[in-house]
Amino acid sequence: MSARSVAGQMFVFQLLVVLVLVAMGATALVLQSRYDSERGASARSLAVAETFAQAPGMEEALESDDPSAVLQPLAEEAREGSDVDFIVVMTPEGTRYTHPNPDRIGETFIGTIAPAAAGGIVTETYTGTLGPSVRAVVPVTAQDGEIVGLVAAGVTLERIGATAGKQLPLLIGGAVVALVLATGGSALIRRRLRKQTHGLGPTEMTRMYEHHDAVLHSVKEGVLITDGDGRLLLSNDEADRLLGLPPDAVGGRVDDLGIPASIAALLASGRVATDEVHPAGDLLLAVNQRTTELRGAPRGSVMTLRDTTELRVLSDRAELARKRLQLLYDAGAGIGTALDVARTAEELAEVAVPHFADFIAVDLADPVLRGEEPGPDRTVVRRVALRGVRDDPPLYQVGELIEFVPSSPQARGIGSERAVLVPDLANAPAWRAQDPVRAERIVAYGIHSLIAVPLRARGTVLGTATFLRSERPAPFDEDDLSLSAELAARAAICIDNARRYTREHTMAVTLQRSLLPRELPEQNAFEVAHRYLPAHAGGAGGDWFDVIPLSGARVALVVGDVVGHGLHAAATMGRLRTAVHNFSSLDLPPDELLARLDELVIRIDLEESESAATEGASEGPVLGGLVGATCLYAVYDPTSGRCVLARAGHPLPALVEPDGTVTFPELPAGPPLGLGGLPFEADELLLTEGSQLVLYTDGLLEDRDRDIGSGLDRLRRTLAAAHGRTPDETCREVFGSLLTDRPKDDVALLIARTRRLPRDQVAEWDVPVDPAAVAPVRAAVTRQLTAWELDGSVFVTELILSELVTNAIRYGQGPIRVRLIYDRALICEVSDAASTAPHLRYAASMDEGGRGLFLVAQLAERWGTRYTAEGKVIWAEQSPDGRQDEFVGAVDLDLF
Repeated sequence: MSARSVAGQMFVFQLLVVLVLVAMGATALVLQSRYDSERGASARSLAVAETFAQAPGMEEALESDDPSAVLQPLAEEAREGSDVDFIVVMTPEGTRYTHPNPDRIGETFIGTIAPAAAGGIVTETYTGTLGPSVRAVVPVTAQDGEIVGLVAAGVTLERIGATAGKQLPLLIGGAVVALVLATGGSALIRRRLRKQTHGLGPTEMTRMYEHHDAVLHSVKEGVLITDGDGRLLLSNDEADRLLGLPPDAVGGRVDDLGIPASIAALLASGRVATDEVHPAGDLLLAVNQRTTELRGAPRGSVMTLRDTTELRVLSDRAELARKRLQLLYDAGAGIGTALDVARTAEELAEVAVPHFADFIAVDLADPVLRGEEPGPDRTVVRRVALRGVRDDPPLYQVGELIEFVPSSPQARGIGSERAVLVPDLANAPAWRAQDPVRAERIVAYGIHSLIAVPLRARGTVLGTATFLRSERPAPFDEDDLSLSAELAARAAICIDNARRYTREHTMAVTLQRSLLPRELPEQNAFEVAHRYLPAHAGGAGGDWFDVIPLSGARVALVVGDVVGHGLHAAATMGRLRTAVHNFSSLDLPPDELLARLDELVIRIDLEESESAATEGASEGPVLGGLVGATCLYAVYDPTSGRCVLARAGHPLPALVEPDGTVTFPELPAGPPLGLGGLPFEADELLLTEGSQLVLYTDGLLEDRDRDIGSGLDRLRRTLAAAHGRTPDETCREVFGSLLTDRPKDDVALLIARTRRLPRDQVAEWDVPVDPAAVAPVRAAVTRQLTAWELDGSVFVTELILSELVTNAIRYGQGPIRVRLIYDRALICEVSDAASTAPHLRYAASMDEGGRGLFLVAQLAERWGTRYTAEGKVIWAEQSPDGRQDEFVGAVDLDLF
C-alpha cells in the first residue's frame, strides 16, 4: 500500500496511533501495577507483622533466656508461609532477635521504630539490609500494656517490580493484535475505496469532480436531486433558470422553494416518470424522474427537466398525423369484414366515431341494399347507419327514406362526386333548406360543423356519408376533408363488394330455392315436414332434399349436400337432384342408385375441369372446379315397414321410436360422391309405425362453437324432448335448438313419420305356371275389387292383370305371384323369378299378338318393371275409379 494512497495514509496514521496508545498503556500499566503492588505489599506486611506480634507465646519467647533461638525458626517459617521477604523481631530499642540473614541478628534495625515503640504502627518504604522495601512495624504489648518488643515485616521493591513485569507480555500481545487489525482494516478500506471510486485515485477523482461539475452546470437540461425527506440536495444552473429557484435552494424543502405544484407533487411522490409534460410559468417542461434507490444509493429521486415549449406545436401536429394514420389503419382493418351492405355501413360509423367525428350518418340508395345498381335519382337515399357520442341526436333515424334538396351538402356532394365542407352550420342557409325545423334543432343540440362525402366506387355513387361535430369546439378543416374522403373511398369499395355479393347471393338463393321441391308429392307412407335455411355467408349452397313416390306405394327419401357455395353449387345440386329422380324412376336399389350417381358426379367433375382449362384465359368468372357431394337415399315400403338405406359420405340419420328413444342406426359408411372405385352398401331397417326418420345435412350439426359429436348429442336431446309432436313441430324445435341466426353453412332437414298400409288394403295370390290359372286369379281379383267397392275398376284391372299374368306364364319363371294394393292408386303387381323384362312394341296390323303391353300402357296411368333379389316385378297403377275408354274396344279377345 503506497503512502500516497488514501488507504496507505490511513494505515500509517493508524500505526502511529496504535504505537502511542501501546506506549501510554504500558507506562500506565507499570505505574498502576507498581502502585497496586506497593499498596498490597504494605497491607500484607502490616497483617503479617500484627499476626506474628499477637501470636500466643510471643511474650514468653521475648522474656526467655535466648529469644532468637525460639523466634528465629518461627519467624522464618511464618515468612515463607506469608509470602513476605522478611519478619524481624526486635527489642523496643531496635536490636534484632530474628532476620532472614542470621548474620544480621543482634544488629540494630534500620528504619523508623519510635512510633511503634510508643505503641503505634509504622508503614514505610525504606532501604534496609535487603534493599528498598515496603515494611510495617508493630509493637508487642504485654498483658500489663508494656511494650516488650517490636515486629517488622516487609516486601522488597524487587518482588513488586517482578509482579508488574508479568503483565507486559499481555500488553505487547494486545498491541500486536491491534496492529494486525489496523493492517487488515486498512486493506479492506483500500478495497472499498477502490470499488467505490472505480480504481481512481484522489487526483483522478478531483479532476472527475471538476469535469462533472462543469458539465452539470453547462448542459441545457435541468437536474434536481432530492433525498427521502423531500430536501433538495443538488440543482444545476438550468434547473434554477427553468424553475426560478433561489440561490440558497440547496438544502431547503421542495415545498418551500416555489416549484410548480405538479412538479413538486411528482418529486414528493418519487414515482417513475418518462417525458411527462408539466407547465412551469409560460414554459412546458418535459420531465423525467427516477429513484436513486435502484443502485443501492440512499432513498431519494433524480429529476431532469427539458424545455419543450417550441416542440409542442410540432409534436401536436405529429400526434395528429399519427392519429389519422391510425384511423386509416383501423378503417382498413375494421371496414368490410362482412359481405353485408348494412353491416359495412355500420363498420364505417364505428371507425369514425368518436376518433374523427362526434356523429356520422350513412345513407345508401335503396337498390344498393338489394344488391342492384343505384337508380337515376341518386339524391333519394335510405339511412342505413347512425352513430354518435350521444343517443338522442335530432337527425334522421335509421330506416328513414330521405330526399336531399339540391342545396344540401349531401346533394351537392353527390352531384359533384366530391366531399363538401360546411365549417359553420349556424351560418349556412343553404344547408337549412333541407328541413328548417330540424336544422334549428340540430344547431341547438350543439352540432356545428359538417362534411358530406359521396360514397363512390367503380364510377358509381352508392350514397353519401355525413360527418358531424358537436363535442369538439374546433370545426372541420381542409385536412379533415381529405381524411373523410379517404375513409369514404375505402368504405365505398367495401359497400360495393357487399352489394355485388348480395346480388350474387340473392341469385344463388333464388336458384337454390327454385331447384328445391316447392311442394312435396302426396303419398300415404309418411307424414313429412321439411326445412331449408341457406347459409348467411358465402352464398347459397348445394343442400337438397326430396320425397319421391315409387311403385308399390313405396316412397324414397333423399337428402344431399354439394360441396361449396354459390351459383356453381346450386346448379350442380339441381343436376344431381334431377339425376336422382331419373334413377329412382328405374326403381334402382339405394346402393345401385348411389353408384350411378357417383359416376355422374365424376363425369361432371371431368367436364368442369376441362371447361375451366379451356376458359381459363377468358374474361369473367369461371364456374368450374372440383365437384364433391354427399347423399343419403332411403326407400320405405309401407306394406311391410321395411326401409332400405344407403349413404355416400353423409351423416347418419336419426331414428325416433314411438316411445321416444333416439338412435343413430349404424349404416355402412360409403365414400362421398365423386371419388369413384369404391362400392356402396345398403342396409335394411324394420320401422315401427309412428317412428320418425330424421334426415339432415352437416350444417345442422357443425358450428364454430361445436363439433359434429356435440352436435349429435344436442340433436339427440332435442328429438327426445320433442317426442310426441308432429314432424313440423319437431322441425321447428330442432332448428330453434341447433341453429343460430347466421349459420355458416346451408341446412336441409327432412323429418318423416312412418305409416303402415292396412292389411285389408293389400291382397296377394300365388299363381301356378299354367295358362289355365289366369281365369281363377282374375275372378279372385274381381271379388277383391268388389269388396273394396271398386266395381268401376274391375274391367280395366282384369285386362291389365290378364296381360301381365299371361306374359309371366309364357316368358317368365315360377314362382309367380300377384299382389293388389289399394292406396291412393290401385296398383297391380305381377312378380316372377325371371330377370328378363318385357318391352313395349308396336304390332303390325296383321300381327295376331304383341299388343298386350301397349294396351296396358294405354289403360294404366303408370307402369314399369323393378328388379328384386328373386327376379322382377311388373306393376301398373290406375286411378281407383277405373278407366274405360275407346281402347277397350280394341282388346284382343284372344288374350282371354
